[in-house]
Amino acid sequence: MSTSVLPTYDEVISRYEPVIGLETHVELGTATKMFCGCPTVFGAEPNTQVCPVCLGLPGSLPVANKAAIEATIRIGLALNCSIATWCRFARKNYFYPDMPKNFQISQYDEPLCTDGYLDVEVNGETVRIGIERVHLEEDTGKTLHVGGATGRIHGATESLVDYNRAGIPLVEIVTKPVPGIGAMAPEVAKAYVAELRDVIRTLGVSDVRMEQGSMRCDVNTSLNRPGEEWGTRTETKNVNSLRSVERAVRSEMLRQASVLDAGGTITQETRHFHEDTGDTTSGRSKETATDYRYFPEPDLAPLAPDPQWVERLKAALPELPRVHRARLRTEWNLSELDMQSILNAGAVELIEQTVAAGASPEAARKWWLGELSRRANAEGVELESVGATPAQVAQLQTLVDGGKLTDKLARQVLEGVLAGEGDPEAIMAARGLEVVSDTGALTAAIDEAIAAHPDVAEKIRGGNQAAAGVLIGAVMKTTKGAADAKTVRELVLARLAG
Repeated sequence: MSTSVLPTYDEVISRYEPVIGLETHVELGTATKMFCGCPTVFGAEPNTQVCPVCLGLPGSLPVANKAAIEATIRIGLALNCSIATWCRFARKNYFYPDMPKNFQISQYDEPLCTDGYLDVEVNGETVRIGIERVHLEEDTGKTLHVGGATGRIHGATESLVDYNRAGIPLVEIVTKPVPGIGAMAPEVAKAYVAELRDVIRTLGVSDVRMEQGSMRCDVNTSLNRPGEEWGTRTETKNVNSLRSVERAVRSEMLRQASVLDAGGTITQETRHFHEDTGDTTSGRSKETATDYRYFPEPDLAPLAPDPQWVERLKAALPELPRVHRARLRTEWNLSELDMQSILNAGAVELIEQTVAAGASPEAARKWWLGELSRRANAEGVELESVGATPAQVAQLQTLVDGGKLTDKLARQVLEGVLAGEGDPEAIMAARGLEVVSDTGALTAAIDEAIAAHPDVAEKIRGGNQAAAGVLIGAVMKTTKGAADAKTVRELVLARLAG
């Protein structure tokens, strides 16, 4: 990385135009691998889900997984792609320890789905992201570097290879270059990956869990001065969260601008994103298609999806996220700005599940966009990983609605939920946080407050009800916030009436 001082983001935007592109890999949730019958369960003991086919042993022959082909077509249809009437697999040749055959069965110049688009909303503006291709391939194995401090090969004392993942069906979704988005480039990248994840999750073809690697994103970024040709792009590999996608684009824009400002040139290369610093570092020079020596896979017949079958798949697509959100916005009686806030926070599904568990849309929105969003931002995690489930949030609101918790007490209970202490009702009981509803106990506390503030009591008796706030505050202090302020006010005024 350049040792010069990085420009500010506003300075970058004033001098350069960014162009982004995204390559997203999605592991399909099929029961078996792409070209063999091995299971695909995540987290199994290393090298227990392998066979001669996915290990690439001599004489083994692949057989294509129909369920994976169908899932890929459904993804293509949801992304408004044209579906090929004839295509085939190719061999992509490169040598790496986690590639058991020393080639990957993929698709090259004849992909299954082409020329689609996905619309995303950013800052109230609709941005159309062109889809270049959606193709089907097999995943590689996983290399574990041990003995070093970083988990990377540099400094490691040994490397271990787990081939369980090798051969799992993998869909690659490649966008067209996205120019003309200016300062919104990082947000557009994040919004695209979020929308794509929602689409795929809605289709039910993958769990798209970025933290487990079932959805991985490569982020391409380049800068050019206005009016000039697009600059040389870099590819930041395997970015594994929505927040990191945004940070990776921003970081690379700052780095490239610093290099260009100093009169340097950008090298076409892959780069690694570092979660701890938000920076990228150089990986390897970027190969071109000719480096992979693609040629048609001789052991697999071409694919020729029946157009009538494709039409049936299209007719059976579920309600897609964009349409779904529009319906929810109407049902929840929200403004476009309110819905955009929910979308920006990644809270649509969480709020919907909370409503389904019994909370009102307004209450669900309050918790997820308030206390929980603040906690997620502070911890640098996605909202869904903050530590509370929709069911727990709904139960918390039920306790508030039932008068067992005030909002203040509910926030204390939520702290317990996020700390892993259990469900709200159990935490309320364990911490003794339930609202004091015993009128005898409240009357005693009110009498104590009146005795401590006789002048205030006289003002109330004289008709100055606003003065009751002093006594209410005293009672709340005595009960450690466990009294309902509205109830206390009513009891104070009744006690001092006349």
